[in-house]
Amino acid sequence: MDCHTILTRALNARVAEVLPEPTPLDDARRLSERLGTPVLLKREDLTPIFSFKLRGAYNRIALLDETERARGVIAASAGNHAQGVAYSAARLGVRARVVMPKTTPEIKVEAVRRHGACVDLVGDDYSEAAAYCAELVAATGMIEIPAYDDLDVIAGQATIALEILRQATPDLGSIFVPVGGGGLAGGIAAVIKAVRPQIRVFGVEPDDSDAMTRSIRAGRRIALDQVGIFADGVAVRMVGESTFALCRDYLDDCVTVSVDEICAGVKDAFEDTRAVLEPAGALAIAGLKRFAREGRIPAGPAIAIASGANVNFNRLAFAAERAALGEDREAMFAVTIPERRGAFLDFCRVIGDRNITEFNYRLAARDAAHIFVGVEISGRAEAKEIARLLHERGYRCHDLTGNELAKSHVRHMVGGRSGGATDEVLYSFSFPDRPGAFLRFLTMLGDRWNISLFHYRNHGGAYGRILCGFETRGCNRRELRARFNAMGVAYTEETDNPAAAFFLR
Repeated sequence: MDCHTILTRALNARVAEVLPEPTPLDDARRLSERLGTPVLLKREDLTPIFSFKLRGAYNRIALLDETERARGVIAASAGNHAQGVAYSAARLGVRARVVMPKTTPEIKVEAVRRHGACVDLVGDDYSEAAAYCAELVAATGMIEIPAYDDLDVIAGQATIALEILRQATPDLGSIFVPVGGGGLAGGIAAVIKAVRPQIRVFGVEPDDSDAMTRSIRAGRRIALDQVGIFADGVAVRMVGESTFALCRDYLDDCVTVSVDEICAGVKDAFEDTRAVLEPAGALAIAGLKRFAREGRIPAGPAIAIASGANVNFNRLAFAAERAALGEDREAMFAVTIPERRGAFLDFCRVIGDRNITEFNYRLAARDAAHIFVGVEISGRAEAKEIARLLHERGYRCHDLTGNELAKSHVRHMVGGRSGGATDEVLYSFSFPDRPGAFLRFLTMLGDRWNISLFHYRNHGGAYGRILCGFETRGCNRRELRARFNAMGVAYTEETDNPAAAFFLR
């Protein structure tokens, strides 16, 4: 698809009817100072629905004729497109119905209902909601408003690029864009390459929802078996046909980032603007920072699209907890120290004046103690230096900063080892966290197994995460794993995980 086609459609889009003024392009001064390059945020979180999705939805509905409007509109969405459809339909006097995943944050569901749309909650992710939406389209004759794979929707999102070209200085070097289905990234990249091709445009995806990255590398659309839903606004199993073609032809590159890096991006936006972005809204910031750390960011100012701010309040606790890890401001270690008087003081002297953020200890044996410690750091180099110093002084030490078991469970557990558990194996489980999911997990697990350890924590992270110990004496381990497979939840054996070895077994 030619980039000039998208440019022409964007120039003729009717977005100005609902956004008469461009969204701001704000300096991110603190982030610019830290990265050593000028960074600006395109504030799409300041639209009436707190998301860029208003642009494409309004443009698509505004272009319907009277006969089509009379049939009503319907859409599948993980949240923000739903709000765009509901808001636009209300503005244009059109009946609207929206299908959303059950895992959609409540703040997005309620916002859609406030705009007057009928809401159906179906499935765990966008793809399941979209399949049900297709059934409703066939049954009702309503006009579907695609979330991304539609030229009028893409053209509406592409008006962001037109605004950037008017707002930014001539030396603009790069634009970082979040990628879900690809409508925003494809539209922006096409317009930029049609007008100022020297500007680099990069797509950013979560590393657990990287359908576009995999598709571009494979040269064809790839369907993911499952997607992460922390950044629910970009949780798409397969990108669109048109959006794939545009991103393949006009994006300069794609980068993936971790959940911790996204959380750090949320914090960066807050510190510079006092805006509280949703995880998908901070995705571009995380990608920009990754490029800066790797020395890959082009010369000139860099823009990150702050794409949305529809986030449940309880999810902020998770973001705050993980932000320090995502920006390499905290390191976590498992350290063995002698069980004697003064040992803790000796250990602290090795750490020096660094701020200890967390310290967990429980007596396990008379000759040695295992401690879980968090330390404030300036970057990964300092974490490596701490580990080197500890090894040098004779301490047994493991860096657990990247260990998901340690971050999700061990740091929050008290009690340590059990002298009574025999032939114990440990498994971690994860599943979309919605009402009833915890009881459903226990019901499916059944009462056949002797559980020796159980830890669950609901902290707004989108997934329910459980750590479970099983005594396997007299139990067929193959049957145990067969039960897990039949439950249809993601699981990982953690028996030999270093965090478990230090503190639980």
